[in-house]
Amino acid sequence: MTTVKPQEWTYEDYLALPEGGPLRYEVIDGELYMTPAPNTRHQEISMNLSGIFWNFLRSNPIGKIFVAPYDVIFSHSPLQYVEPDLVFVSKERSSIVTEQNIQGVPDLVVEILSDGTGIRDRRKKFSLYERFGVLEYWIVDPEEETVQIFRLSDGIYQAPVEIRKGAEISSPLLPGLSIATNEIFPS
Repeated sequence: MTTVKPQEWTYEDYLALPEGGPLRYEVIDGELYMTPAPNTRHQEISMNLSGIFWNFLRSNPIGKIFVAPYDVIFSHSPLQYVEPDLVFVSKERSSIVTEQNIQGVPDLVVEILSDGTGIRDRRKKFSLYERFGVLEYWIVDPEEETVQIFRLSDGIYQAPVEIRKGAEISSPLLPGLSIATNEIFPS
């Protein structure tokens, strides 16, 4: 992971970065972060989760799921732009979904830890999501095969619920959905 900080990154600066290649870009509190593309296990977990969400939302159209790379812009000044691994936006907040990106606060954000992203996901992004009011933040740890779920209460994330492989995940944001963690983590 590399961090670059000019005076202050704007969304226009971000859009001028080279497309493709091995890096993903994010801007948090005006700092540009560059991260290598995720590994195979990360991608398998992402596909498993996105498939579970997609199938559920097809039968229960209460919102939409988006998968990285997809821009989520919390603020333009200073620029707060991230590419979470998965993002859920409820029907009630659907006005934040534009043709190009999400401009506002999604209901649920999922980050899958990768080499070099753990500290940023657990500190910088945690702080960003809490500050802007993301109702639920899931941190998926491929090595430990756990999912930590942080829920916002009175503007603060409460102690996480930690779900281990072999258990089930549910969320008040997705009533009726129960996810067996064995379906998330490939053998």
